[in-house]
Amino acid sequence: MTWLKRIFGGLALLVLLLALGLWLALRASLAPLDGERRVAVMTAPAELQRDARGYLSIQAGNRLDVARALGFVHAQERFFQMDLMRRNAAGELSALVGDKALPLDKARRLHRFRHRAEVAVEALRPEERALLQAYVEGVNAGLGALGSRPPEYLLLRQTPRPWVAADTVLAAYGMYLDLQSAQGRDDVAMGLLHDSVPADWYAFLTQHSADWQAALDDSRVSALPVPASTMPEAMRTARTACSDCGLRDARDIGSNNFAVAAAHGAQGRAIVANDMHLDLRVPGTWFKARMQWQDAAGRHDIAGVTLPGTPLLVVGSNGRVAWGFTNSTANWADVVTLSLNAAGTHYRVAGQERPLQRHVERIEVAGGEPVELVVLESEWGPVMPQKAAPGRAHVLRWVAHDVEGMNLRLMAMETAANVDEAVRLAAGTGVPAQNLMLADAGGRIAWTIIGAMPRRVGDDDADRPQDWSDGRSRWQGYLSAAEQPKVVDPADGRLWTANARMVGGDALKILGNGGYDLGARGQQIRDQLRARDSFDEAALHAIQLDHRALFLQRWRQLLLDQVLTPEFVAAHGLADYRAEVDKSADAARPDAVGYLLVRSFRQQALKSLFAPLAGLLEAQGLKLADLKMAPETPGWALIQAARPDTVPAAFKSWPELLQRAVLDSRQELVAKHGSLAAATWGAENPTKMRHPLSAALPLLSGWLDQASQGMAGDSHMPRVHNQGHGQSERMVVSPGHEERGILVIPGGQSGHPLSPFFRGDHAAWLAGEPLPFLPGAPEHRLVLRP
Repeated sequence: MTWLKRIFGGLALLVLLLALGLWLALRASLAPLDGERRVAVMTAPAELQRDARGYLSIQAGNRLDVARALGFVHAQERFFQMDLMRRNAAGELSALVGDKALPLDKARRLHRFRHRAEVAVEALRPEERALLQAYVEGVNAGLGALGSRPPEYLLLRQTPRPWVAADTVLAAYGMYLDLQSAQGRDDVAMGLLHDSVPADWYAFLTQHSADWQAALDDSRVSALPVPASTMPEAMRTARTACSDCGLRDARDIGSNNFAVAAAHGAQGRAIVANDMHLDLRVPGTWFKARMQWQDAAGRHDIAGVTLPGTPLLVVGSNGRVAWGFTNSTANWADVVTLSLNAAGTHYRVAGQERPLQRHVERIEVAGGEPVELVVLESEWGPVMPQKAAPGRAHVLRWVAHDVEGMNLRLMAMETAANVDEAVRLAAGTGVPAQNLMLADAGGRIAWTIIGAMPRRVGDDDADRPQDWSDGRSRWQGYLSAAEQPKVVDPADGRLWTANARMVGGDALKILGNGGYDLGARGQQIRDQLRARDSFDEAALHAIQLDHRALFLQRWRQLLLDQVLTPEFVAAHGLADYRAEVDKSADAARPDAVGYLLVRSFRQQALKSLFAPLAGLLEAQGLKLADLKMAPETPGWALIQAARPDTVPAAFKSWPELLQRAVLDSRQELVAKHGSLAAATWGAENPTKMRHPLSAALPLLSGWLDQASQGMAGDSHMPRVHNQGHGQSERMVVSPGHEERGILVIPGGQSGHPLSPFFRGDHAAWLAGEPLPFLPGAPEHRLVLRP
């Protein structure tokens, strides 16, 4: 038996040595925090300070060395995140993770973003290219200075590829893909709806909400009543059962921002608040940084959040101006219908045929053979995969495809002196178009759109596919700063945006409709801003955490007053259901059962109502969620009218539809959670911040993922959190008074699970606690020397 003991002992030693080797490799891939490092790309020393949570401060002699230092730290703390962002936009994930990513890569290659990124780099202004090149140098220096590859590459058995200038542009294109994800499907869906129902029903279905509106200019829309004509067959009878009848009347990928001017800010200060809503992941989207340098114009001190992969401050304060973003949800893409020749190789323009350009995209696949994909392009953009009529094709005209849509001019916000200057700078900035909320040290506030805005010519409906072949409809360049909508120094000293319609009249015609949020969230913010005269940072932060369910109250009353009758409750044993609806539906609290019951009832009722329409769209490769339609608006009107001729054919009456929605939603919740009492909103709405590799490595998920808990908040309220989607940061700051500000991110600064900063902010973010806008006392100092 001695030989068996030796074998097992040898195996145990081997396992121990392997574990030790892995541990040492993981430790070697941690970012150094203290001491000095020689970094050849630096032109002068730069000091990197980190506080107890890893909040980074950079002090350097010039802006380019700041960019090099930021790139150095981004690479050491977040390189795998950066790599995924560039690969996602370029359609190059398969080269890293294998053929499981091929469907996504093929979809991304339609845009040829790697090529467009290289073109965009060449078009940058000299100062932008210099900043970008400095950042790239810092990234590669930081990656090279690690003692071992970042841990994800050890697991994937891959070697990280060096960073190039086009990769930074690709990281920014990734935000286009997140924030303008419709990419023409919405216009195609709207065209199908338009062709399937009479004009009065199309207008009724696609109207802006008159019940939930909070435009900055106080413009209002009037409700269109249910048309007098019979409900169209496309809405009554489901010819195709929908597998995904999901609704979408909340544009959660968007955010909140709001501001108060000096008249309403504590101590006469203007204050801006911003919480950007994105899918929550590990690591989080943003990286907190304070950057200080000196140049001929004087000393600069900026702070806020950066996007790893890019050298710029995304939102924050420069001491004189503070700014925040929300997704504008306006119309930044059109679908153009081509008339093709018989061979499908040419399209007609102005009576002539022009060839479709053919590009072959080669997709590398880890562990497999490369795959080639053919992309066809017209002068207006690439041919879309969505179906068109015989002899026709749809192409996508998108701001993201133009060089005007991508640059680094956001850097000018770092030195903006006041809101007037910041508003002027917004027009030429190449970012996914955002609501820019501004406050300055003089106590003033302003709103405008930051990003390239196309100048549309022609009378075609921009919400549906258009025919541009005769030249009457087209994009004619981009709007100047003077032409862009803006609100500066509002009379009541308050501004807000929340992805809903911001303005009316001619300004709305310029912006168009990208599928605006219903508006309940924006209205709840506006009403709180108008409910009191003075706000400090804590008061604005409290609005960000508001999870009162004002939007659902009319659905709650519908249940209590009309649906949950004594007879219906007794017949189906719904006494506990009614009791919860009555007592715990006032807010989206983690322990609230009633909130989840009302929410689920509403969703089921609207799904039943629009199931025929969802089936019609699905038969054409589309979804109900693709429409620029908020189902709440026409759905509520139909339920209130309760006309017998508007009941979907699957139901005999409106009471039957509503009662069935109660029973079906209740059954689904009990099956999922085990009992009605266990069906709390928190159980339905956990944090779900997972590392991209944790699903493939479940044994390591506890190490890779962030702590999860049931969360307060939902879609139609200021505190947005909806099953892993929510506030990617919470910021409140007054320019010139940053020491009073608030800045919190989910997760932490580092993407390395062994880093002390991996979970740095997470507990505070979960609890809704404020953290300082500026870094705390430095606990680590690293000096980069040339």
